[in-house]
Amino acid sequence: MSENRFKHSVAAHLKTIRSQRKLSLDDVAKLTGVSKAMLGQIEREESSPTIAKLWQIATGLETSFSAFLSQSTDPEESPSFPNDPDMKMVSIFPYSEAVNFEIHEITLTNHHCQMSDPHAHGVVESVIVVKGTLEIFADGHWQTVREGGSFRFYADQPHGYRAASQMVVFQNIVSY
Repeated sequence: MSENRFKHSVAAHLKTIRSQRKLSLDDVAKLTGVSKAMLGQIEREESSPTIAKLWQIATGLETSFSAFLSQSTDPEESPSFPNDPDMKMVSIFPYSEAVNFEIHEITLTNHHCQMSDPHAHGVVESVIVVKGTLEIFADGHWQTVREGGSFRFYADQPHGYRAASQMVVFQNIVSY
């Protein structure tokens, strides 16, 4: 996914949520902890949020992360986050209220580490490593999960992912 398409997708969803909920930028800033100025830049497509900032916005607005992304399942369209080229993500099953979960396939390269702030209370992440070796930070320490292995944890706490190999591919199931 191009940087412009990424910016447009994020901006369009943020505007839609604000419109549907009748929220001002000030309201969204209070809910998310992201500055009004930054939210304005995102909506005007002048700035791309980091992965961490996008999770922070999604959590504060009590919406799914995948709702901000283009819903293409074509690997060629997978978002390479503009300010985080060592992480790619394909949304296999975008969030659906009917099932209350979303599934992503995430690729980390160059021993990349991605830390995440806590999600909403009760959110659980389940991870299945498809290729390589992944280290997961949960419950205050790092755990190693090898190819074919899986791990589940409560994501309403600080957590993170680190490629223990040059490249790791894993599926991430986020249950709300």
